[in-house]
Amino acid sequence: MLYGKYDFHCALKTESILPAYKGSTFRGVFGLALKKVVCALKQQDCNDCILKKRCVYSRIFETGEPLILPDGKTIHSPPRPFVIEPPLTRQEHFPADSHFDFSLLLFGEANHNLPYFVYAFEQMGKMGIGKRVNGKRGIFSLKRVSSQNKIIFSDVDKQLDMEDAFADIMVGNPDIMVGSPETTSRADDLFRVKITLETPLRFKYKNRLANQLPFHLFTQIMLRRINFLSYCCDTRRPELHYSDLLDRAGDVEIVENRLQWFDWTRYSGRQEKSMMMGGMVGDIVYEGRLAEYLPLMEFCEKVHVGKQAAFGLGKFGFEVLG
Repeated sequence: MLYGKYDFHCALKTESILPAYKGSTFRGVFGLALKKVVCALKQQDCNDCILKKRCVYSRIFETGEPLILPDGKTIHSPPRPFVIEPPLTRQEHFPADSHFDFSLLLFGEANHNLPYFVYAFEQMGKMGIGKRVNGKRGIFSLKRVSSQNKIIFSDVDKQLDMEDAFADIMVGNPDIMVGSPETTSRADDLFRVKITLETPLRFKYKNRLANQLPFHLFTQIMLRRINFLSYCCDTRRPELHYSDLLDRAGDVEIVENRLQWFDWTRYSGRQEKSMMMGGMVGDIVYEGRLAEYLPLMEFCEKVHVGKQAAFGLGKFGFEVLG
């Protein structure tokens, strides 16, 4: 799968007040700015627009057609081919001249539309973000964009260098099927892995938001993310033994659990109401035969997991403790 992580470096021109969790705010204004940049028929509803199958905004933000998987299951809401990773600080008040960074992750062919997104973020800075202060939202300027340790755009020359800006990633070694007997026979050692949930993780289990994270559920949401992204953003399918991986995940134990629930709200312009968006944060340590799950973690660490990933939710890191 084509994968790009683009780091945006910005400076506020005016005072700004942002929520403690900023993902929804950034995603909302980004959508408005992108539509303003690319929309050819300004008064046309996206659902009725003749251009919607070619429109960058529609393909990125609007709910796509349901996808039928080979096993007969349906993806009713295909995953968005992007994630916005907002500043993780819970600071809410930012004086003028403050600097802040955020990242945009793009999956699949969306990487080829990067010029539109850079321009949209420039426009987003002019539109303003956050609550109004003295009648105005926080105005910022985009200073530069970097990817893979290289500056690919700056406000000096206004040129975008997309050469080697993104890479091709996949789950584990393509010559070895993750979860196969060949893999597990080489990795019978018990060891520990620490998972740190950096932004709230939300997912449903038995039609309810889960507030616990046994390893078989963590494995399930990783496999779901990999499966959905591969069908929506890639032409290849990872050869994973789903049922075997889930069965063996049940043998993995929790040895430390410092997860807690974090509640926050976002305002939905479409539904015209505030919505609760709580999820789990903190860290948890698992112990077991975990070697075959490391490729899943390595992939999902890059793409996030769980619900509302496009807002930046479900960001995690992992550490092998031995």
